[in-house]
Order: sequence, then C-alpha cells, then structure tokens
Amino acid sequence: MAAENGAGEPPAPRRRDGDRAGLLSRAEMAADQIAALAARAEPGSRLGTKEELRGRCGVSVGTFNETLRLLQARGLVTVRPGPGGGLFAAEQTPMVRLGHSMLALDSQVSDVAEAARIRDALDPLLVEDALWHASPADIAELRARLADMRTAVRAEDPDAFIRANWKLHAAIAEISPNSLLRSLYVTLLDLIESHTLSVLPDGEMPLMPYMAERYELHAALVEALDTRDREESLRLVRLHNTTG
Repeated sequence: MAAENGAGEPPAPRRRDGDRAGLLSRAEMAADQIAALAARAEPGSRLGTKEELRGRCGVSVGTFNETLRLLQARGLVTVRPGPGGGLFAAEQTPMVRLGHSMLALDSQVSDVAEAARIRDALDPLLVEDALWHASPADIAELRARLADMRTAVRAEDPDAFIRANWKLHAAIAEISPNSLLRSLYVTLLDLIESHTLSVLPDGEMPLMPYMAERYELHAALVEALDTRDREESLRLVRLHNTTG
C-alpha cells in the first residue's frame, strides 16, 4: 500500500455537498463507505475488525484512526476491543431538538431534554444578574467566546459552534453573584455537553444559515449587556429559547 504522504495516495475526488463543492478527505471517504455498510446492517451487528475494514477502504492506519473518530462522533459505529471485537453498527442514536438543529446523544435523551428546558428557563435570571454585575473584563470574556462562535460559523463546523455557544453561556453564568444559580446552570450545561455526540440538521432549515442567525443573536445580546440595555437584553433572551 502506498505511504500516505500526500504524493503516494491519489488525490481525493471533489464532490458537491448541497451548493458547496469541496475536497473530500480520504478519512471522510472511508467514513462514508463504512457508514453505508452500517446503514445496511442490523443495529448492534458486527461490521468487521479494524484491519478488515481498513483494508476494505484502502487507507493507512493514521487515516483509518481519523475515520473511526468521524464515525464515532456521528454516532454510527461502536468499537469493541478484544477477541470478537471490532466495529459494530451503532444502536439507534437518541436525538434532542435544539432550535433548528438536532443533538445526537450517546444516551439519556430525557435527561438532556429536561436539562435544555431548565437551562432556557434560567437564562433570564442570569441575564438580569449580568446586566447589574458585568465588569469590562467580563464583557471582554464574552466577546472572546463570541469570536470562537464566529470562527466556527466561518469554518462551517456545527459541533465547534454549539460548544463555543455553551462556553459563552457558561461565561454569562459566571458573572452572577448567586452561587446556587451559577452552579445549577453550569451543571446543566455540563450534562448536555457530556452526552452530545454531534450536531445535525433538523431537516427544516440548513444548519449554516441557522448558525449564522444564532451568532448574530448572541452578538446582539452581548452588545445589549455591555450597554446595560435591559429591555433589549430580555427581548433577545425570549428569542433565544432553543428547545422544542
């Protein structure tokens, strides 16, 4: 097998995804190949050993490790070590709606749904505290988290975007002098994040425009907090409610 050094392997073909053409990496090509295999298999059934599937895809060990990361992040396969191990078609992934996106979860769908609902209910309290207590340093921290969200939008990376979004909300929570409220809110965020595998479109609105829209909403919220505009801040929080 040719070494994977950029010259030994043939270039990956281009494909069009929606209205966007881009270079498809060899890891993504292999992930698509195994995803198709998993889609035809019964949930929980064995697809093969790592070596068998790597050979089937014709990629190097390093590329196949990236392929596994992509497949597991999408919740499509599970990997079991030892005799009789290998790659297995994942059981059906539980999903929770988050605005015009879906969180693919590893488990605990009801817990995550309730945590998201309670988190939304606590947002107005935290925004009220931030209006009163945010320092210039706090606002600078919120703008730094916004910059991470903007970077994720430009990279068209929904997983990075939602995690940057959660970090922004955690930073807003840290402004509150109410330790109980602060601790509860961050615990809810941690619970949601710990069970999230990936972020997927909901089939109603493309993810990229939705991400851009959500970024603008959060940018406006940070601006309203900076100018102590209570009416606008609370209006934006009402628009922010994400659970469905």
